[in-house]
Amino acid sequence: MGTQVMSGDLKIIRDMVTGVLVNTLPTPELIRETIERVRSLYPDVSNEEAELLARQFEHIHGVTMDIGAKLENPGFEKWLDGRRAGIEFYYWDRYRRLLGEKGFSGQVLATLDRQTDRTLGLLGNPEKLGAWDRRGMVVGHVQSGKTANYTGLVCKAADAGYKVIIVIAGIHNSLRSQTQARLDEGLVGFDSANLLSNSPGANSVIGVGRYDSRRKPSAFTNTVRDFNKATATSIGIPLANLNEPALFVIKKNTSTLKSLLDWLSEHNATRGTKTISAPMLLIDDEADNASINIGKGQEEVSRINGQIRHLLEIFERSCYVGYTATPFANIFIDPDSDNEMFGEDLFPRDFIVSLDPPDNYFGAERVFLHDSDGETSASVVRHIDDNGELLPLKHKKDHEIVALPPSLEKAIRAFVLARAIRLIRGQDGTHHSMLVNASRFTDVQRQLRNEIHNRVREITASIRVNGNLPPEDALQDAEIHGLHQVFQQEYSAGDISWHNLQAKLLDSVAPISVIEVNSRSSDSLDYSSYPDGHSVIAVGGFSLSRGLTLEGLMVSYFLRNSMMYDTLMQMGRWFGYRPGYGDLCRIWMPEEAEGWYAHVAESIEELRDEFRRMEAANATPREFGLKVRSHPDTLIVTARNKMGTGERLVVSIGLGNQFVETASLRRDKPSLETNLAA
Repeated sequence: MGTQVMSGDLKIIRDMVTGVLVNTLPTPELIRETIERVRSLYPDVSNEEAELLARQFEHIHGVTMDIGAKLENPGFEKWLDGRRAGIEFYYWDRYRRLLGEKGFSGQVLATLDRQTDRTLGLLGNPEKLGAWDRRGMVVGHVQSGKTANYTGLVCKAADAGYKVIIVIAGIHNSLRSQTQARLDEGLVGFDSANLLSNSPGANSVIGVGRYDSRRKPSAFTNTVRDFNKATATSIGIPLANLNEPALFVIKKNTSTLKSLLDWLSEHNATRGTKTISAPMLLIDDEADNASINIGKGQEEVSRINGQIRHLLEIFERSCYVGYTATPFANIFIDPDSDNEMFGEDLFPRDFIVSLDPPDNYFGAERVFLHDSDGETSASVVRHIDDNGELLPLKHKKDHEIVALPPSLEKAIRAFVLARAIRLIRGQDGTHHSMLVNASRFTDVQRQLRNEIHNRVREITASIRVNGNLPPEDALQDAEIHGLHQVFQQEYSAGDISWHNLQAKLLDSVAPISVIEVNSRSSDSLDYSSYPDGHSVIAVGGFSLSRGLTLEGLMVSYFLRNSMMYDTLMQMGRWFGYRPGYGDLCRIWMPEEAEGWYAHVAESIEELRDEFRRMEAANATPREFGLKVRSHPDTLIVTARNKMGTGERLVVSIGLGNQFVETASLRRDKPSLETNLAA
């Protein structure tokens, strides 16, 4: 919205126009006609404001997305088109409307519809009787909207007749709770925590329930509690008797999986058997993490891997779909592995689908690689070279934080400034986040959190006292002077003056809270509890390194090292969508880490190109797995224990369509003679 502050009336017009445009592919003319029609009710909105709003909608609805590629095994009986006329897409239609309200363009919604249709058609037909199972994988990008994709798939699967939907959502409570909240909003339509607690307002409607709440799935988990046998039993309804689907959102944890397996066997198996007849869809989010069989041989099946396989075997009709942005470990599963106790491993033998993100995705290629104009990531990445003894890259768990590195103080100031700029742009009712991932030890994280908290309070105190002074007087304050220096270095090229920015500094810094996100902390990233926006600096380690979404992430301070491609990419929480504030985003990291990210980004793009070429050649998932293993980079792309049965082999590789430069030449006589002869 430029430097114009969005008024209350303009926000109302924006929301109304969004609802009108959600089911269209609007032209600039239609956008302006709709705004003028709604604007007649609000005469105080100026022509300039209406035009700014029209340009914002043009930007949103100009976003496009390609459908991506797929590989599948031949011979599968296509069923979806034949059944489509008889399916009422109740759950999907509600979810599509919700995404439109959230600002998804008509182009992106149309492609998401096609993507989820394609994946649904690769699942088993839930009306097909007899025993069957399907195994597949969906490959997206880090923070690119995989949750939205599998929520859409889950909605369509429920419409098509799947009766049990299990979502395994990472290894941390924070990610499981966040996933449950998103499925409550996008599928259930009710607050699951209230439903299971029988508290006042237990039928509180949220998300899609606001459009139509006649039907709702039975939620056996909620945002505050993982699966519990006693709670599930107290519901008292066997899965076979449910008219609507049963939803389980569980943590990837051996005790949770054991409880679910026991309850399913005890209360839901068909009499006289050990299996359940209801068709089941299992979504394995972050499928490359903890689901892989890390046993060295076929007889050594890792516990979680074995439990997931057992879970699939309990159901006579089942589909397993692993979602991941870093599929390397899944590809290393031996497609020939077979264990008598647990059945086949989780290799995606039936299909692999690759998702292309919308063209406004802020991803690794944009951040770390050259763009079409030859520009680099200089506008985004800043290097950390002053951590020294204050916060060394390698440290022990009893390391003492005595002060913050100057680069971290600069990053904190950049966050305060970026938030102030967003307030001036009218983005005040949204979330604003900063990430600090500098240690894997919770004790060090706690110290960092406290030091950052103190710095934020010091900045707040200075602005409260001197922020209203004329700029020349205010700049005598050390904290405001420090903010001004960072403004000059980072944001002065924009269209906002320091004078206007200084007036917003107190509104920017005062609401910022500093929280610790790890297994020992009572803090949580519960954005849903802040309908008017949450401003947070999140300090953590492993919990911030996979799956968890930081809403409105603008500034990242990343001081970690990893030699594994998948771990590096998953730590990149800064990837995602930055509508209206992409120019404000900054990432601090060591120069070496930037080089690693650029290398990984190139390697992943090469594999995606290979995937598209293999789709054109009608290759199978098994053939893609073998091809990935022969890629020059793949033998260091994932943890050694996830390589499972993978072995290091000398292989011949094709370099067709590749730009490869020879860095060294042999000069012995036999080699020279061979080269001359060639």
